[in-house]
Amino acid sequence: MEIRHKTTREVLARVAGELLVGADLRDLQLQGADLRGLDLSHADLSFCDLGGADLRNATLVDSKLFATQLNDADFSGADMSSVRMGCNDCNRVQADRARFVGTSLFRADLRNVDLRQADLTGANLSRADLRGASLVHAILAGVAATDALFIGTNLREANLSGADLRDSHLNDANLFRADLTGANLESQHAGGFTVLNLANLESANLTGARMRRVSAEETSFKRADLTDVDLGDAVLGGAILRSAIVTNANFAGVELATVTMEFANFSQARNAKIPSYKTNLR
Repeated sequence: MEIRHKTTREVLARVAGELLVGADLRDLQLQGADLRGLDLSHADLSFCDLGGADLRNATLVDSKLFATQLNDADFSGADMSSVRMGCNDCNRVQADRARFVGTSLFRADLRNVDLRQADLTGANLSRADLRGASLVHAILAGVAATDALFIGTNLREANLSGADLRDSHLNDANLFRADLTGANLESQHAGGFTVLNLANLESANLTGARMRRVSAEETSFKRADLTDVDLGDAVLGGAILRSAIVTNANFAGVELATVTMEFANFSQARNAKIPSYKTNLR
């Protein structure tokens, strides 16, 4: 089987057999390859250079892409369920500016993967492991990311508007200036909760986000926009809301005793029971 360049049609590699299911493609130079719609399930693409390759609507279920170069590659519409890219002791996968629009990354292992400026609009990241990944300036608008692991993930200035993050773990995640407008951070389960402990949401836009029962202990919401956010019964022990915008935000059932609230206008918030000793509130 021949693998050709997507525009020049140059033959980049010849692989034995007529199918690529389970194929050993390690260490091949496949920059700009045309792999559209092909079945690469269980294939090993480790150490490949797939920079700029076209894998739209391809199937990569349970495939291996360890230490693979994926910058500017297009995986839009692909099925990458249970794909394995992440690891703790090997070279990081580079997928800067890659496109995963509408891609299924269900249960994908994306630990420590570089996805800076990647476009994951509408992708399925449910139960995916993104611990330590870099998604700086990435687009994750409308993603389904229930039960996903974003622990220590760098989401600085990422677009997560309308994202479904129910029951996900964002402990220690960097969400500085991230856009979470209309995001859902509630739980799918009675008694369940999404975790934001120690996360950095400084200057983030959370307008209209659903955050009932979230656990956000020692989380920074400094200068964040919480307009119309529902924080009913959230756990905010030690959280920082200094200079946050809380217009019409719902704080019903929230204990504010240990929350830093200076220079936030809680007169415009709803159901906030402010301890009498709190000062410097607008």
